[in-house]
Amino acid sequence: MEDAPICPLCLRPIPRGVPQSLHHLIPKLKGGKGGPTVLMHHLCHKEIHATLTEAELARDYATPERLRSHPRLAAFAAWVAKRPPGFTSRTPGGPRRKRR
Repeated sequence: MEDAPICPLCLRPIPRGVPQSLHHLIPKLKGGKGGPTVLMHHLCHKEIHATLTEAELARDYATPERLRSHPRLAAFAAWVAKRPPGFTSRTPGGPRRKRR
């Protein structure tokens, strides 16, 4: 597993065969089409989108460091870091609430 890429959110290796996805650091709908992406565990990617809106991602969380600084994502990363790299689960905490 030495060659396995590292997830930029939880900092665990992403072993071959584990669900993974590319995260656009700036959402495509906010001008990020063709922009930088990072490979991450699908579980971590789902948690990002369950936590933050596209506008929040584009405005305030367009780097892995900023994503890890968000309180809910930091707590999630600390929680999932205690699991093996191949761990999969449903996204805890449910979807974010719509703002009106």
